[in-house]
Amino acid sequence: MNIAIVGTGYVGLVSGACFAEMGVNVTCVDIDADKIARLEQGIIPIYEPGLDEIVKRNFAAGRLRFTTDLCSVLDDVDMVFCAVGTPADEDGSADLRYVAAVARQFGQNIKKYTIFVTKSTVPVGTSKYVKSIIDEELAARGVEVEYEVASNPEFLKEGAAIKDFMSPDRVVVGIDSQRGRAMMEKLYRPFTLNNYRVIFMDIASAEMTKYAANSMLATRISFMNEIANLCEVVGANVTMVRKGIGADVRIGTKFLYPGCGYGGSCFPKDVKALIQTGKENGCDMQVIEAVERVNERQKEIVFHKIVKALGSVEGKRVALWGLAFKPETDDMRCAPALTVIDMLVDAGAEVVAYDPVAMDECRRRMGDKVTYAKDMYEAVLDADALALLTEWRQFRLPSWKVVRKAMRGNAVIDGRNIYERDELASEGFSYDCIGG
Repeated sequence: MNIAIVGTGYVGLVSGACFAEMGVNVTCVDIDADKIARLEQGIIPIYEPGLDEIVKRNFAAGRLRFTTDLCSVLDDVDMVFCAVGTPADEDGSADLRYVAAVARQFGQNIKKYTIFVTKSTVPVGTSKYVKSIIDEELAARGVEVEYEVASNPEFLKEGAAIKDFMSPDRVVVGIDSQRGRAMMEKLYRPFTLNNYRVIFMDIASAEMTKYAANSMLATRISFMNEIANLCEVVGANVTMVRKGIGADVRIGTKFLYPGCGYGGSCFPKDVKALIQTGKENGCDMQVIEAVERVNERQKEIVFHKIVKALGSVEGKRVALWGLAFKPETDDMRCAPALTVIDMLVDAGAEVVAYDPVAMDECRRRMGDKVTYAKDMYEAVLDADALALLTEWRQFRLPSWKVVRKAMRGNAVIDGRNIYERDELASEGFSYDCIGG
């Protein structure tokens, strides 16, 4: 089977490489010629564990190719996957201009039955919009070419995307015809052979499933953060509360870890888009709106805890461990670190930061607002306070004796609740955490 994937960002590149790994002939398309040239040289534009090996292996085998010209491959492919970005507009709605551009090019050039598969995260109704664009272009050409649209949302976790794609808990496909379903079944047959679920449904339901899934997970995070904040006030232990409610099989333990807020490319954008979809359709999404408000407030909590520990941060040196929104990625989109850094700098603090992979991304976003340390221990040198923002493995068992000797102050703010209060107290630290 031959497919094209338009967009070599996170979703497109991971999907293309993994499909190729399963034996599919994949051409990844992007308008960025420099990016395509670098990919052909084996230079991967994003950090994702295992991705560079799988890209290089399948490129060398000839199953994975790169081009800037979608038109050159349309005659040879059975499906075109649209995996371009859908950034949030100012009102929170998804910006579909890039999806529309791909649909327009598709309609202008197809000559045989081909399936247009939306992989990008898009609002309910986008497939109808895509179809209208394709029909318009076919009419302008004065031709009739059979085609189909489908929705195949991604459910990849950054830092574990290869595993998620190759061993999915489910694959969701929205498609209307039996012919199209048969082709999608063929594409995903290698996954069903390993007993992974492919769930077929109508297109609108597939589009909604993506937003509903991410909004549910975001809701669990914000709920647990509110519980943690209340625990801190009433003297309860949020870790014990989490264990107590997580033992209920109806609730489970996943996404019940309190912290300093969620970030990334999916949850913030998808929550906003679902709220906007509700407004456009006369539905007041009160729960989801509250989820967003809680999360934005939660991103500020580490700053307030630092101020509480130091009295004032003006003229103080604050060390940050972790910049990416989560471990195993360099993604800083909507990361809590961005909020914390801005608040600290605005309050007159000097910020010194270290992250294993996100330093360049932070430089790109924050410039010289931050001093960048070469390692985690250099970051704490002469620091009045240390705040953990991302729970990278290398931060989990630091040498506290070295940290205490290097720091000028003794305040440790644990934004991910991975340390033990008694252990840090025994080393001479003043410790605070989320719900602490």
